[in-house]
Amino acid sequence: MGKRKSSKKPVTKKSRPKLETSFNCPFCNSASSVTATLDADRGHGGVACGVCGADFGMKIDALAEPVDVYAAWIDACEDANAGDGGD
Repeated sequence: MGKRKSSKKPVTKKSRPKLETSFNCPFCNSASSVTATLDADRGHGGVACGVCGADFGMKIDALAEPVDVYAAWIDACEDANAGDGGD
């Protein structure tokens, strides 16, 4: 006599969604022209536009992703615009 088949199904791992590594430039509005680079050894991350040459750099930690550096750049742009327009 054999064993009964288990009604339990094997667990399947869900794959993590892929995050973007190229973004739209907030200055020249070029699609997918901004690329992000991370240097975990030095603790530096940067984004730069290949069309207009706009760039941004910041300190990062081991958990940082390219989208985090891009979001910090967008936040810095919004902060600069909010300070200029004043009243």
